Amino acid sequence: MRIIFVTSNRGKVSEARGIFAPLGHAVEQFLKDGLTPEFSEPQSDGIEEVTISKMEQALMMVGREVDENSALLVEDAGLFIDSLGGFPGPYSSYVEEKIGLDGILSIMNGEENRYAEFRAVIAFHYLGQTHIFRGKCEGSIDVEKKGEGGFGYDPIFVPSDSDGRTCAELTAEEKSSISHRGMALNKLLEFLAPPSM
Repeated sequence: MRIIFVTSNRGKVSEARGIFAPLGHAVEQFLKDGLTPEFSEPQSDGIEEVTISKMEQALMMVGREVDENSALLVEDAGLFIDSLGGFPGPYSSYVEEKIGLDGILSIMNGEENRYAEFRAVIAFHYLGQTHIFRGKCEGSIDVEKKGEGGFGYDPIFVPSDSDGRTCAELTAEEKSSISHRGMALNKLLEFLAPPSM
């Protein structure tokens, strides 16, 4: 199957390729005239509403490129920090762009409760229907940036299921095996897998 991933984030596309390629599914990033699409995001406290809105917009952008041998994939994710009341949540990419990881670390300075979780919601449109899949990765915010890998908040997020390393210190395979996006994508894979005889 050809899976068209409508996102401007190449890191997300790479992670999806790593999960789908072994099963023979090709993942490609959607580009219009060589450019990644721009979404108008609804102001919402939940990422599910944002994801559904993005899928509606993506269907209008992609149009006839989706047929019986292809599907459309849209994903939204956010970092929800407990002591900050769930901030930055659905505004994670905007906050990262505006204040960066150093800004988050500064806000968290001296905070004992460092619990946080990444949440991902995937919308998958195939054969005229949209299906929703969710994933969550629990962890904590480190006191400093560590690691060169990953993207986004990876250098300051330590997953509970890791050995104390941040997501940016994990290999791509280690990260996708425990990440919020990896979990949501694996639920999608289970949905796509033919029933065993």
